[in-house]
Amino acid sequence: MVRFLQAITLLLLVTHLPRLDAADPKAKDKGRANRLAKESSPYLQQHAYNPVDWYPWGTEAFEKAKKEKKLIFLSIGYSACHWCHVMERESFANAEIAKVLNENFVCVKVDREERPDVDEIYMTSLNVMGQNGGWPLTVFLTPEGKPIFGGTYFPPDDKQTANGTIGGMKSVLKRVIELTKTDAEGLEKQADAVARMTTQEFQRSNLAVALVPLNRELVKDAAGSYTLDPEHGGLGSARNEFRGTKFPRVAVLAFLQQQSAKPGQAELNKLVPLTLRKMAEGGIYDQLGGGFHRYSTERTWTVPHFEKMLYDNAQLVELYSDAYRRQPEPLYKRIVEESLAFVTREMSHPEGGFYSALDADSNGVEGEFYVWTTAELGKLLSEAELTLVKKVYSANQPNFEEKFHIFRLPKSTVELAKELNITEAELLAKLAPIREKLFAHRAKRERPFLDTKVITSWNGQMIAGYARAGEVFQNSACIKKAEAAAEFLLTKMRDKTGRLVRLYAAVPGEKPTARGTAFLDDYAFLLHGLLTLHDATSEKRWLDEATRLADTMIAWHGDNDRGGFFFTAHDSEKLFARSKDSYDGAQPSGNGVAARSLLRLWQKTKDVKYRDRCFRTVRLFAGALKTNPGSVPNLARCLDELLDVADKDPTAIAVADTPSVSPKPLKEAADVVKTELKADAAKDGKQTLTVSLAIAEPWHIYANPVGNEMLAASETTVEVFVGGKKIDAKVEFPAGKPAKDTSTGGYQIYEGKVDLKLTINRRKDDGELEVRVRVIACKDGVCLLPSVLKLK
Repeated sequence: MVRFLQAITLLLLVTHLPRLDAADPKAKDKGRANRLAKESSPYLQQHAYNPVDWYPWGTEAFEKAKKEKKLIFLSIGYSACHWCHVMERESFANAEIAKVLNENFVCVKVDREERPDVDEIYMTSLNVMGQNGGWPLTVFLTPEGKPIFGGTYFPPDDKQTANGTIGGMKSVLKRVIELTKTDAEGLEKQADAVARMTTQEFQRSNLAVALVPLNRELVKDAAGSYTLDPEHGGLGSARNEFRGTKFPRVAVLAFLQQQSAKPGQAELNKLVPLTLRKMAEGGIYDQLGGGFHRYSTERTWTVPHFEKMLYDNAQLVELYSDAYRRQPEPLYKRIVEESLAFVTREMSHPEGGFYSALDADSNGVEGEFYVWTTAELGKLLSEAELTLVKKVYSANQPNFEEKFHIFRLPKSTVELAKELNITEAELLAKLAPIREKLFAHRAKRERPFLDTKVITSWNGQMIAGYARAGEVFQNSACIKKAEAAAEFLLTKMRDKTGRLVRLYAAVPGEKPTARGTAFLDDYAFLLHGLLTLHDATSEKRWLDEATRLADTMIAWHGDNDRGGFFFTAHDSEKLFARSKDSYDGAQPSGNGVAARSLLRLWQKTKDVKYRDRCFRTVRLFAGALKTNPGSVPNLARCLDELLDVADKDPTAIAVADTPSVSPKPLKEAADVVKTELKADAAKDGKQTLTVSLAIAEPWHIYANPVGNEMLAASETTVEVFVGGKKIDAKVEFPAGKPAKDTSTGGYQIYEGKVDLKLTINRRKDDGELEVRVRVIACKDGVCLLPSVLKLK
């Protein structure tokens, strides 16, 4: 398998690229329609007139591939994806590339928002091959649907970048065609290996079930696993100076906001509000029209990726509402009001639901709808108005592609008003007519494409957003909006048996209909929305609907044997793997939201079965909480809430629920790696430390650097804390011993006794010293659970 991955490595050096300098080509005449013209997905419709002979996902495409003995060319994206549009115009509208695709492959196009199960499986397969994911997602499959290899965006021709050559579509296709002719058997073996690795990745959470004690230490470790930018807020890497993209990742921020209320969390009490303020003042927030763009492309939140997703705005409205309840900052209230005004104005279905997304592009240019030139502002505004806009929205120098202004607040409106020697209210009053003038002018521009499909899960999140805002700000209009959306979903988005459907959309020329089997997210997120609506109204109807929905979710997605919930229903299409998601990324995981919602439902109904399902879900993912807590903030938050219940009433969680102790427990690295810390006296503000690791035979741990990208997450790492605060440390890792295996290739390890030398800045009165060493111990193809060894 490694040989084939290496054979195509140079063609797959692709992640989401920042931006291309070359202008994107304009859309061409439609031409002849392909099969996608009959699909309801706006994303698929965007490819309906490509010369590529596209098939939607289904048996027809796979039967054709088997009959003609061709590989599947799978392309996955979504309607608001900028690079999906670029690849469509550059490659899929290209007659030369289309001819190669049509003659040699069966081409399948998937909307990830319609089929998140398909997207998750093939994105995971890309990750287990050691590659970064993103959209558009491009994967070559066997006729049975097993992934061979893939990438994300490919330019049509090879492209030189600062990081080397990116293989173009023409080169990639040529190489794949060559491999199918010269070593078809090798491709099959690789597909089997990747499918096996993908399945194992999905099953990983089950390996440590019931063997990890569920306690506060897990919650504490989860809270301590994130690093927040002390200057601009947001999650990032201090080692990388917080450079690169920043996603809001609301599940993490909500968990840290909850933890900040606990004693001894002064740092979180400072950095979480800083993050909320910096996002609200940045270009990621639409300062003129309200609502958040998807993410920032750089550290300061100034330059966003301009698409606007319903799910981002839903989660952020709830987050800022909760933040206001904890600390009533006027900024939080303004952000909630403006964001909901945007959703009401631009993303609301007339019957009560909410649309999915606004594109990043207008006229094929990303961000064109939102940015301004100095000349354009000068024509619209008086000299006094222009001076004020420049000061308030940082429009003195272009901050986007060297010629455009993205509005952002360089300081809070309180500080800006003080500098202008007026009150904040007076500043906002002076800005109001200027904002109206600019907004009216912007509204005349070519608007970004609006994806009008209604997705059940995302609507559940938006119901929660409106309901929480209505509760916190005592706003009846928000609550009515949430109720109307809930009514729409419960009426339009359920079948006759009471099961949810995935979406409400229309084929061109036809009326919208509800279609598609629902996934776990649809149940869990709508359950969260209904419970939040019940919080806001105390109306029995919403609790009754939530109870029915939870029972249906348990019946069709619950795992009665191991606990937790499958992403697909028991009677859904059977793909080569079936997942139980737990990772909270831009979207929270279905299992994390389900667990917290079931705990809330138990507290409201006192029905113990919901508490039991919640506990078993948390227990199932105890291994992730122990070894990778930063990936599961919702489950960490749920565990914390469960322990809060147990603190008040120890009988609330039955003894039978407590994880059992196996006579032969699965060992973790701490069982075979012993540590010792020696510290020299601090001198001139510096201190030298020696961490000695004694590794029992025949085990080894991974060196730093490990020398193999596939094992980067396994290398030994060291963090130093003084007075409970993480500090920078210079760590001297010794050279490792070379090792090699057939699946991963060469790498470096430590065996026996290893000394790590550390140098830190520290004075005697700085506080207690703690060193944390993360190690993974392995031998002969067997690895133990990772451990964080804490030395004080």
